[in-house]
Amino acid sequence: MRPGARSTKAVLILAAAGWLAASQPIPAPSAAAAESAPAAATADRGTERELAAADGEPRFAEAAAEWERQSAGNATVSAAAGAAQLTAVSDAARIAIGDYAGKTGVLVWKTAGAGWFELRVDVPETALYEIAVSYRPLTEDGGAGPILWDVTVDGKRQFAESSRTALYRTWRDVRPIVTNEDGDQIRPRSKDVSDWSEKALVDSSGAYAEPLQWHFAKGSHVVRFAGAEPVAVEHIRLRPKTIVAPYAEVSAAYPDDPPAKAPAVTIQAEQLDGKNDTAIKLYSDRNPRTVPRAKGRITYNTVGGVRWVEQNQEITWTFEAPEDGNYRIGFRTLQNAVSQKTSFRTVRIDGQVPFREWLAYGFPYAAGWKGRVLGEPDGKPHLVRLSKGTHTLSLAVTHAPVEPLIAGIESLIRTLDAIDWELRSLAGPVVDRNRTWTMERDFPGLTEKLERTAVAMEELSAQAIRVNGSKDSISQGLLATAKDIRTLLRKPEDIPYNVKEIGAMRDKFGTFIETLLKQPLQLDEIYIVPESAPMPAAEASLWSRIRGGLANFVYSFDGRDSMTKLDDGKLNVWVQRGRDYVDQLQQLADEKFTPDTGIRVKVNLMANPELLLMSNAAGVQPDIALGLAQDLPVDLAIRGSLTDLTRFADFRSFYDRFSPGSWLPLAYDGGYYGVPETQSFQVLFYRDDIMKKLGLAVPQTWEDVYDLLPTLQQNDMNFYVNPSQFSHFFYQNNVEFYEPNGLKTALDKPESFRAFKQWTDLFNTYAVEREVPSFYQHFRDGTMPIGISDYNMYVQLAAAAPELSGRWSIALMPGVRQKDGTISRWAGGGQRTGVIFAKSRKQEQAWRFLTWWLSADIQRQYGADLEAVNGVAFRWNTSNVEAFARLPWKREDAQVILGQWKWYKDIPNVPGGYFLERETNNAWVRTVVGTTNYRASLEQTVRDINRELRRKQEEFGFIDRDGNRVKPLDIPVVSQPWEGTDRYVE
Repeated sequence: MRPGARSTKAVLILAAAGWLAASQPIPAPSAAAAESAPAAATADRGTERELAAADGEPRFAEAAAEWERQSAGNATVSAAAGAAQLTAVSDAARIAIGDYAGKTGVLVWKTAGAGWFELRVDVPETALYEIAVSYRPLTEDGGAGPILWDVTVDGKRQFAESSRTALYRTWRDVRPIVTNEDGDQIRPRSKDVSDWSEKALVDSSGAYAEPLQWHFAKGSHVVRFAGAEPVAVEHIRLRPKTIVAPYAEVSAAYPDDPPAKAPAVTIQAEQLDGKNDTAIKLYSDRNPRTVPRAKGRITYNTVGGVRWVEQNQEITWTFEAPEDGNYRIGFRTLQNAVSQKTSFRTVRIDGQVPFREWLAYGFPYAAGWKGRVLGEPDGKPHLVRLSKGTHTLSLAVTHAPVEPLIAGIESLIRTLDAIDWELRSLAGPVVDRNRTWTMERDFPGLTEKLERTAVAMEELSAQAIRVNGSKDSISQGLLATAKDIRTLLRKPEDIPYNVKEIGAMRDKFGTFIETLLKQPLQLDEIYIVPESAPMPAAEASLWSRIRGGLANFVYSFDGRDSMTKLDDGKLNVWVQRGRDYVDQLQQLADEKFTPDTGIRVKVNLMANPELLLMSNAAGVQPDIALGLAQDLPVDLAIRGSLTDLTRFADFRSFYDRFSPGSWLPLAYDGGYYGVPETQSFQVLFYRDDIMKKLGLAVPQTWEDVYDLLPTLQQNDMNFYVNPSQFSHFFYQNNVEFYEPNGLKTALDKPESFRAFKQWTDLFNTYAVEREVPSFYQHFRDGTMPIGISDYNMYVQLAAAAPELSGRWSIALMPGVRQKDGTISRWAGGGQRTGVIFAKSRKQEQAWRFLTWWLSADIQRQYGADLEAVNGVAFRWNTSNVEAFARLPWKREDAQVILGQWKWYKDIPNVPGGYFLERETNNAWVRTVVGTTNYRASLEQTVRDINRELRRKQEEFGFIDRDGNRVKPLDIPVVSQPWEGTDRYVE
């Protein structure tokens, strides 16, 4: 990334963010910190801010500060617009006035893709308004995400966050919780129970604890709402902001009546009434005080933890207040996921925040379960006034207090980027310690910039302590880095020799941001306690801890999950995935497979694939293993551990369900020893908004990539390529990795050298970044608005970057144009596989299970159930193309993925083949990091690979000691794109 222009806005932006976002003001960095920052940032980062400002789109914090300077006040009256005020829609066939869910004359938006509608609203006074929407998500389409809208007023966005406003669905866990035959509870699915409600639009990134506001002048305005999620809208309402007063002011107005004489109300936190995200999950906890007690079996007795960390995720509980009066609110909490870090929640009673301190209330770190009573820092509890009857309590994740810290850290990252680039531009990529530097002559002003950066780090460290309430890894890391800079400044002439240290500081700060954005909190019980009643004990007594520890020790000897005692009456399946995947598969097998076939199945979690080797040595092996890395089946097959699947009569029809390129890593000695279970993909990710502003087209070939790089780099951006992924460069240049007989590598062909040079030139000639700690973070920041990545990146963006909704897309992998004008787009991606063990006495039953498991209907149901239980972060990337087409992928994205799928081609596995990836990457290091000529480097790699191939082939009997071929090792060749996806591609 390249340095950007300095901004004098840093202090303004951070101060405004603190004023709007936190329950208490958070000091802004000093002028020195602002001067050291080449650009400030808030929810979306760095370069994106500059582009937004260039288009006249300030951040909401900036806009609010400007409105305050202009004395723009909050509205005192409301203005509504309904279907009668509809002025235009993007698609009249799919967005029209109709009846829905008990309401007539509402706007029903059924479009499956991008669309918009416009309403005219008459504003009674010039003021600031929240935009509230009476809406109901359409539940028939199976959508799971929030309603994300880009809001413009009279054709313009008033601030950048208006491009990603959010309304949320309501989910409820299905009850009662099902228990399997071993006594373990199965995590319940989430059911969409969304109904009509009126809620204000909020920032989808969670940067502000209160709803967004827009400035409207008196008169008539057209408001456009653009998005993609199906929804019904009754009306929008421009309404005044609800002013949340501080606790002292609110409590002073409480009536002076006697305290309520009623016992405490205890709510089991896992008995939640609703949540706005399916990713919020129940957890089983074995602490002896946790209710209900987990007696050696999985018992879902808590909620939250590391699955309740993302912005705006909210849980709601319903309770009965026994009498009118003042009540304390307490929780039994576990908040130990990130050491010494405070997690923040917005607390609402009956949908409203009762006082300002609860806009962003901090739950500090503790190693174990603790009782927390909401109150002042000195321990005095907050009292909330409740009337007798039914009420709701809600807790929502908020990033508001940490957002100014994130802005400051991002500013420091860009400063270090600028310093790093300045040093590298003159000192070069290779440190020359024989050269003498004079800093004021060679790098004028650099030492002063480093000093200002150190000051900014120290001030940001102090700010982090104030926000967090204590020292943590962030504050200490900032302080330690400031000391490192001062150490460099003691010998300024040596700074150019330590350019890698500057880059390491920048990369470390990127992890700080990811840490700040995580807000875990686990709850067991909630207490609604009258003012004079005692608070329930939240921690286990010493005797309870001793007794519970002994009980848990005894439970640990329970053999029901033992993998050393296999049940011969069941088909034993070991799965190398998490507990959620295992439980879902066991439930599906019990519901579908066993009733249809009479074959009982026991699914066990396999934490480590090495268990397969150890169990084989012990004479204990499952019938089937799932979730294995794609290189493991051939490794096991070489040693005679697996069944050749071609022995089954219907293998050929089964084979045709999958891409031929996905079978390559599973082929060995004329047979196939595994099945493709899940499959990743490599595609081009790009930011639509940034590419449009830069006037860049989506590249189709690598030549197109070269053409757009100068524009990106002139705007302090870059293109992302993972340097460890190389197969596509060779495959697109018509290079196979092995000779057809598998005895030698084919990387010594002229085409191979051309492909290797293309790969290394990206970094040596075209200045693509060699080390990128997180493409995901840089993509969100806008500093790498385009690059090649995979399924994991897609899920991260879909699940954890709602603020980018509608602003990023995917496209086919850039390729190499062939002589006939077509573009070769071959690429691998990696996959997980399933195998049958040769020692299994249930060969036919095992094969029947595998074919059932990988059928389109079962894969679709498993994927849908998994996502309903765990959220979009668990999107199932099945290798069955028919099932993939039936899962809830965004239509435009599914078309791209299916289009790339036809070009899927992974690397075959042969004896000694592990050397290929290792030595090819070593060649890259020698050429890119070192100074070795690309041809000499690849020639060395070819020699090293062939030496290892010969050693292993002799070991396994494919050649004799003289190198003569004893038996064939033919490798399948895939040379044409797969036509199996054609019927699913529009």
